[in-house]
Amino acid sequence: MSLVEQFLAELAHQRQASPHTILAYRRDLNLLSRLAESTPIVGLQSHQLRRFAAQCHARGLSARSLARTLSGWRAWYRWLVRRGEIPLNPCEELHAPKQARPLPKALSVDQAQALLEFKQPPSKTTCCDRAMFELFYSSGLRLSELANLDCDGAVDLVGGEVTVMGKRQKRRTVPVGRKAVVAIEAWLEVRQAALDEQALFVGQKGKRLSPRTIERHLERWTLRCGLGIHVHPHMLRHSFASHVLQSSQDLRAVQEMLGHTSLGSTQIYTHLDFQHLAKVYDLAHPRAKKK
Repeated sequence: MSLVEQFLAELAHQRQASPHTILAYRRDLNLLSRLAESTPIVGLQSHQLRRFAAQCHARGLSARSLARTLSGWRAWYRWLVRRGEIPLNPCEELHAPKQARPLPKALSVDQAQALLEFKQPPSKTTCCDRAMFELFYSSGLRLSELANLDCDGAVDLVGGEVTVMGKRQKRRTVPVGRKAVVAIEAWLEVRQAALDEQALFVGQKGKRLSPRTIERHLERWTLRCGLGIHVHPHMLRHSFASHVLQSSQDLRAVQEMLGHTSLGSTQIYTHLDFQHLAKVYDLAHPRAKKK
């Protein structure tokens, strides 16, 4: 097995990296191999890597994509250092151009209400869709987390909680709101109990809904609702985080509910509510009130 394959295997089995992460690292190293041509990538030096990064940027690779690529290269050389294959990481001091960090797109409270309270013709599909979308917004789940839910007690409707397996196989339990509980109860009444499929959310053929199918269902729902914007599952997660933070101002609690390892990942939601906070300040601060 080549060193590259050993590196990817360790990511998959020891670090529990997702298939998407493994694929991304493989793409990063394949790109590095193409740039290096006949030179083995194990022995590349800092000046060569710097030249390759400049070539990628000149060819139109965005700062964000280049940062992601350099992260893959850096992890690869860090792994080689740990194994004693090379003495130093030649990529450690190599950085991508600075990039503006885009704010996550979130629905307003009114838009979220309009989306979730939109009346659809009653059917098994719309009942399932409503339960999924309410749960997305109620608990801030990732798309993969919702798609992987089973009917094995992961959702505690009495206690109002859902337990999911997040990134790197980290389990967390988050609250489920009353309206989401009602929607899930309605879905379970029409879901065929005799199905062999253990998935909580299934399609017309009784099979687990794939993440892409769930995305299409939300796209169709949004189109019928007439919001006039594209809504994807992660936008409901962003909306959950923004609205809970707006009401509670408890950044740590939102971090735990989202399953973020770093508080920095959660802090971006504080920027979404600046206008809201400015209005609160104008209304509440004694030195800001108009006489």
